[in-house]
Formats: sequence, C-alpha cells, structure tokens
Amino acid sequence: MFGFLNPFSKAPSNFPFQYHDGGRETAGFKGGAGDCVVRSIAIAARLPYLQVYEQLRLANESYAQLRNDRLSKRLNAKGSSPRNGNHRNVFHDYILGLGFRWVPTMKIGAGCQVHLRLDELPSGVLIVRVSKHLTAIVNGVIYDTHDPSRGGNRCVYGYYIKT
Repeated sequence: MFGFLNPFSKAPSNFPFQYHDGGRETAGFKGGAGDCVVRSIAIAARLPYLQVYEQLRLANESYAQLRNDRLSKRLNAKGSSPRNGNHRNVFHDYILGLGFRWVPTMKIGAGCQVHLRLDELPSGVLIVRVSKHLTAIVNGVIYDTHDPSRGGNRCVYGYYIKT
C-alpha cells in the first residue's frame, strides 16, 4: 500500500543449518539411525559420539532394570541401544549431569510460545527439544543431519543451555 511494514506480521528468522552427524561415521557406524539424542549431546557437549552412545546405553540398561513399566519392557525387548531413541528421563538426567540447565518453553494448555527461530531462542550452546527430536544449536547455527526447523515454524518444548 504505502510501503509500510505490517508490525503484526512476523517473518521467521531462521537459523542457519550445518550438516553434522555428531561423529557417528567417524565412530564407525554406518547407515541412518534414530540417534538424535546421541548426536545432539555429542555436538553440544563436544564429546566423542562413541562415549555418549555407550554412556546412554548403560543408562538405558539401568533404567530398564529399575523400572517395571511399558518403557522398560520395550527397552528390554529392543535392547538398551540408543540407536533408536532414548527415554526423556534417561537423557534428561544425563544432559543435566554434563552442566546444562533445562528451560521449559511450553505449558499445558498454553499453546506454542517459542519456535525454532533465531529471534526466539537465546544464543550460546543449546540442545533443543522439539516433537520427537533433539537438535544442537551452537552460536546461532543448527548442527544436525537435517534442518528440523520447518521454516521457523517448529514448536520448541524446551531447551538445555550450557551453564
């Protein structure tokens, strides 16, 4: 109309994306896997992929032995390998133990408040939890095997920030 920007329209400020497998291939693993937890932790904590993988495998094993529920039965049936995912209780405690702090961004019934956008997340070293996925963000760049941002529209459930 008059060349004014609509103050109510907010174009997403997308994160730059950089392919990174977290060291999976270097560790000798081949093919794809649902190992976003291992990859994102290895990237953000700057730890070897194999070290994170093995520590999470042991944590999964312990968790399955201590609990008697559907998850522990699934872990026992499939094995404790973090190749195909980890329970949030297992990876949550592990990430906190590495010196990260959890910041929830979603409340029940409140809807999505924070999206996977540059202007909605803090700078620094983050492990971001979105639906069925964790991704690493380091100094404003997403490091992952694919861009999980959905064009800046993906809702963030919360994030771990390095303290």
